[in-house]
Parts: sequence; structure tokens; C-alpha cells
Amino acid sequence: MPSSLSFTLEPLSLIVPAVREALETSRLKEGAEVTLEVPDPDAGLGLYAGELGAAGRHRPWSVWVDLADALGAHLRTPERAGPGRVRFGLGLRPYAAAPAPDAEGYGADSDWARVDKLEDPVLLLTLVEALRRIGPPAGGRVLALGVNTGRELDALALAFPDRSFKVVGVDSDASALGQARRRHPAGRFVELDVACLPSAELDRFDVILALSLLQSPGVRRDVLLKALCRHHLTETGGLVLGFPNARYRDGTLSYGARMKNFARPDLSLLCADVTDTRRDLQKRGFQVFVTGKYEVLLTALPVGQRVGQRLEL
Repeated sequence: MPSSLSFTLEPLSLIVPAVREALETSRLKEGAEVTLEVPDPDAGLGLYAGELGAAGRHRPWSVWVDLADALGAHLRTPERAGPGRVRFGLGLRPYAAAPAPDAEGYGADSDWARVDKLEDPVLLLTLVEALRRIGPPAGGRVLALGVNTGRELDALALAFPDRSFKVVGVDSDASALGQARRRHPAGRFVELDVACLPSAELDRFDVILALSLLQSPGVRRDVLLKALCRHHLTETGGLVLGFPNARYRDGTLSYGARMKNFARPDLSLLCADVTDTRRDLQKRGFQVFVTGKYEVLLTALPVGQRVGQRLEL
């Protein structure tokens, strides 16, 4: 039987410990969850979080989503609980039985192959915006490093529905590349370790895309950027570099770069890597934009080049 908590006027500073204690108590009961009854967020539209409204102390749904994530819980589907009230459950995630998807590698049969980064709406929109900032010409060349199964290349059609490109994908896993070839039969996919760049197998490109790659073991960011800029990027070409600021656990995207033995996200290494990369690219003559949330994107294009189209979907 789930435990129930009801809140109307209480501040979040009292709600958080009460919910945490209830979750810890429910952890001992098989299949149990905590049920919260709170003022309906729809009843307080226009109010700031914590302001008093007709139904009580207002909080938008984003507050409850973030609270669930912070406490390691799943937010269950809400339901009406009378005038101005809603009810929803918080169920603990079975983390012990759900390792990170990259624990088994990045092959076609791994859990990582199930992950579609473009199902994150913020990444989808910021990636489309980044590609449009660079504005590659129709028929231009696009290089995707660490392309895996090629899902990220789907953003090209959304960014430029009236253009086609010559796409080359690079990855060190042959099975993942097989899926990428089936997904994008017009592309060329090369089995290659990015640590081997520059490579005679690759030409110069108008766009170079690398998501969640530069912090990988064995990758020297400064050496790779030097090789890309000197040997594989056209004079007017640009780069989109992604730095993960999240993790997947139990199928759920959870915010924040994590360090071992830290209970909460620590963004110090992420910030250092992003700052160092931005500074490196600026020294090479690029203007750099930093966007994103769960994946921080650095978009770099030559100084003086006109920024491409604005994002309008």
C-alpha cells in the first residue's frame, strides 16, 4: 500500500525531507511507492514557484519532475484529486538492476544501441540550431565522429529539409556501423579509431559533428582538434562538439555530470573541458557558441562568417 503525503501551503524546504523519508521507508516494501497530493500546477499559471494562489502554494510540473530526478524516483502519471488538486506517485528506480547503458560497450547488441539522443527535445532543437548556424551548402560534406548507429544524423533532414549532403560516419565498432549503414544507405561509414586522425581515408568537410566523444578514454582532445582543424575541415567549415551533462539510468535521462562517490552532480570537469575547448577554438580563429542542457554543445565557425538561419520549426 503506497504511503500518501498531502501538501498545500508548505515550502519546498519541508517537502523535500518529508518525501525523501517516505521514499526511504517505502524502499523496504516490495513494489511500494509514495503518493503526493498537491495544488494543481494548471491552477497557478502565471505565478512563480512558491507563490500563493487560490489552490495553495504554486509549483509548475517542472519542479516535481526535478524533485523526482533529484531523489532517484520515477514520476508516475498524475490524476485529478478534486478541485484545484492533483495526485501522482513517486516510485524508486531499480538502480541496482540497471547499469549505465555504456557498461557493456557500444556495439549493435549493447544497451547503448537502444539510446536515441534525439529523443531529448533540448538536444534535438539545439543540434538543429547549431547545424543551421554553420549553414553548410547543399551537397556539402558532413563528418560524424563516434557516429555509432547513426541516429544523430537524422537531425540533418530536420535542419535542412531542402538540402542533401555527402555524409561520412566514423566509429571503431563494426557492428554499430552496420546499423548506421542500414539507417543511412546513402552515407559512407568507416571503421576507424579517432585517435588515428588525421587519416588519408577522410577528406575535408563543411561540418564535423562529434557528440559525447571528446571526453572518451584514449581521446586527447587537443590532439584531435588540431588534426580536425588542420586536415579535415574546409576553410569555411564548422564544428559541433557535444559534452554529456547527464547519465541514463533505468531508461531515464538524469541531469548532471556525475563523478564517482559524489551524491549530486559535479560540473567542475565538464566546465573545465568546455572552457578549454572554447579557448582552443577561439585561438584557432573560430567564434564559439555554447548551448544545450543534458548535452552541452560547442558550435564553432570561422570568425567573420555570417551566422546561418535562426531556428524555426
